[in-house]
Amino acid sequence: MSEVVLQEVAKHYGPAVVVQNMSLRIADGELNSLLGPSGCGKTTTLRMIGGFVDATSGNITVGGRDVTGLPPNRRNMGFVFQNYALFPHMTIAQNVAFGLEMRKVNRADAEKKVQEALARVRLAQYGDRLPKQLSGGQQQRVALARALVIEPDVLLLDEPLSNLDASLRQEMKIEIRQLQQSLGLTTIFVTHDQDEAMSTSDRMVLMYNGKVEQIGSPDELYNQPRSAFAARFLGVPNLLPGRIVQGSFEMEGGTALRLAGQKQLVGSCFLALRPEVIGIAAEAVEGENNLSGTVEIMTYHGAAVEYQLRTDAGLTLTARAVAPGLGGPEVLPKGAKAWLHWPASAGVIVSEH
Repeated sequence: MSEVVLQEVAKHYGPAVVVQNMSLRIADGELNSLLGPSGCGKTTTLRMIGGFVDATSGNITVGGRDVTGLPPNRRNMGFVFQNYALFPHMTIAQNVAFGLEMRKVNRADAEKKVQEALARVRLAQYGDRLPKQLSGGQQQRVALARALVIEPDVLLLDEPLSNLDASLRQEMKIEIRQLQQSLGLTTIFVTHDQDEAMSTSDRMVLMYNGKVEQIGSPDELYNQPRSAFAARFLGVPNLLPGRIVQGSFEMEGGTALRLAGQKQLVGSCFLALRPEVIGIAAEAVEGENNLSGTVEIMTYHGAAVEYQLRTDAGLTLTARAVAPGLGGPEVLPKGAKAWLHWPASAGVIVSEH
């Protein structure tokens, strides 16, 4: 069992608090992402788990074993750094074998393990090459092989895809997920990219200012953000300020919008609306919430058309409609008067923070 548990873990650098009393449980065999903006504490948290940074307070256990005071080489964790950290003067096989040498594995067993690890990442024929002779994606695979060859209890990945171009990122995130699932390996993945986190994770840990903002499955965080920060970070550009009044959402200015199945918050809050739940039409749609305004920007995205509309109340909202060629509504040009509409169940009420 390789369950990772953090209990009230904190990291201070003098008066600066980087991670604040963080408690977290990562189940055996799960891939959890630590997600958040730069400076939120996610990489520091990962490095405390790996032993590269000492925790100021709190405890870290792996499989029930307290590893808080142990150095990295005694935690049996594989670590993939953002810049891969390959030794440029060593061959690929030597790079992968490095951790085994540190563990004094005999040469014959080490060679066998290295070949198995390189085959697992589809680089079996590259063992004699130097890192500079490989592409960025291939170097990433070498870093993965080096982390996996020691048969770690936990795999730690620090922004592993940030140095790759878009097509390679897509390819590598699929490969990482497939490897993790095939090995059943407890994995912690640091990223600032919500798409990476949602497409690879069993659970996402959204961090903000050194604290956990929200934990849940990709579906939970995408569809049920709890705060305005979570909604914005997870791609909700539409946040309508207002408050709950007798089961309805009253916008600033007094316009009342119908809600269905929403949590009830006391005081000021926001109604979060994803662009894809908002329809756009030349006139109001009966039975739905409706706001009128003027099209400011129309952007074509192939399968979809995205609109920015300035409402009569002065808000800028984004709607995304299916393209006309795929059965969507007729395109409305810039300057056109239009109505945005959505059902009462489409929005999510979130707190101000």
